[in-house]
Amino acid sequence: MPPTPIRFGTDGWRAVVADDFTYENVRAVAQGVAWYVDGDDRPLVVGHDSRFTAELFAQAAASVLVANGRHVVLLNRVTPTPAISFTIIRKHAAGAMAITASHNSAEFNGIKYKPDFGGSAPPEVVANIERETERAQREGVTTIAYEDALATGRMTIADPIPDYLAQIGTMVDLQLLRDRGLRILHEAMYGAGAGLIAEAIGPGRTTIEQLHCERNPGFGGMHPEPIDRYMPEAMQRMGTGGFDIGIANDGDADRLGIIDEHGRYVNQLQVMSLLAMYLLEIRGERGDIVRSITSSSMLDELGRRFGVSVDEMPVGFKYIGQKMKETNALFGCEESGGYAFRGHIPERDGILSGLMAAQMIIDYDKPVSALVQHLADLVGPHAYARHDIAFPREGYEQRKQDVYKKFSEHEPAEFAGVPVARVRSDDGFKFYLSDGSWVLMRMSGTEPLMRVYAEAPTDARVAELLAEMEHAVGVEEPAGIAS
Repeated sequence: MPPTPIRFGTDGWRAVVADDFTYENVRAVAQGVAWYVDGDDRPLVVGHDSRFTAELFAQAAASVLVANGRHVVLLNRVTPTPAISFTIIRKHAAGAMAITASHNSAEFNGIKYKPDFGGSAPPEVVANIERETERAQREGVTTIAYEDALATGRMTIADPIPDYLAQIGTMVDLQLLRDRGLRILHEAMYGAGAGLIAEAIGPGRTTIEQLHCERNPGFGGMHPEPIDRYMPEAMQRMGTGGFDIGIANDGDADRLGIIDEHGRYVNQLQVMSLLAMYLLEIRGERGDIVRSITSSSMLDELGRRFGVSVDEMPVGFKYIGQKMKETNALFGCEESGGYAFRGHIPERDGILSGLMAAQMIIDYDKPVSALVQHLADLVGPHAYARHDIAFPREGYEQRKQDVYKKFSEHEPAEFAGVPVARVRSDDGFKFYLSDGSWVLMRMSGTEPLMRVYAEAPTDARVAELLAEMEHAVGVEEPAGIAS
């Protein structure tokens, strides 16, 4: 039987360890990358997150690259994906392989490929690597033992964090953060960002309490995605008082979650809008805002208020980052908690975003809760929710095709009694309603999930829109729905 083709989703290839994520398949992807960059003499970076044996998978990938004559910079510690991406720029590399499954649960691992500009690989690059990986699965892989790869002299072992934190210091005022006396809780979710908020700020009047900052490849049983339902302990700890802000990061620290001083979760659409508001109103910066279709219309209102363009892209920084590069955009964001800033890499960075949020409360001289109210005063009331509906992994791709086919054949003229003003169907189905609200259904590119999103003026209205969408696509598994 021929091997199953390896396919990259929204951002990288992800699979269950010891099922499809095996040394054999990791080596096949590395061989595909080696062939893809053939003729480019620049080195390749290889790094990894905190998952089970991630460093051994990284060594296996690096050994294949070296065996193919490549020079490799192998990172010597658990490293956030944005720090791996920045190392590409710092080392003038051709690209990087990041061994990570990002926010996926502990049974997964994966590979993200980052091209020479330090962002997510655009679709044409992904297609080329997939094609070369299939060739490697057919023709075989050239590799050598890790110790022999080291002995060739073509592998350099490097610590990426000092240069990465120096770059962070060009984006935020670390001395201000150090001296102001903030009280920060950092929920690292056992991920690759563990300890880095404290390391970036350093010793001073500001204090950082660290939660789940030790390495635990099983993530302590938690799902390493920084949203409210996955971090009750951090929210409870914040609710006891004594903190100014809670900063949470996902498994590879490219996403950010924020908890206010009262222990209330600030949702992703609010956070992206707060950061954009801060850049525009306090820092006085100008430039395009690039957002995903799953993100907030609050950004459109901020764009109108401050005279900047807002571009809406399909989900994934492979689209958002490219648009940021084209327009020299000020800010890029997506609903999953990924935020990018001009002057850095065109890619999500949960560590930088968390430090930016901390400086925001200093520069506004307001607590997080007051900033959320200030945002509402500027753009009006906006409520939001997302439901994730789990499907079995077996047969997911066929289910995905069936759902899209069914929905494309029955596009409604109204939703929950409100006329549909326009429809976007290039990444799921998004319905823009005549009252300014919206509802969207899309099948995840990284997990076996259908995601349903809505934004409207009230929580009650959001609930109506979600229920109407789920009914329209014939969801029959209410037990699989998580808000």
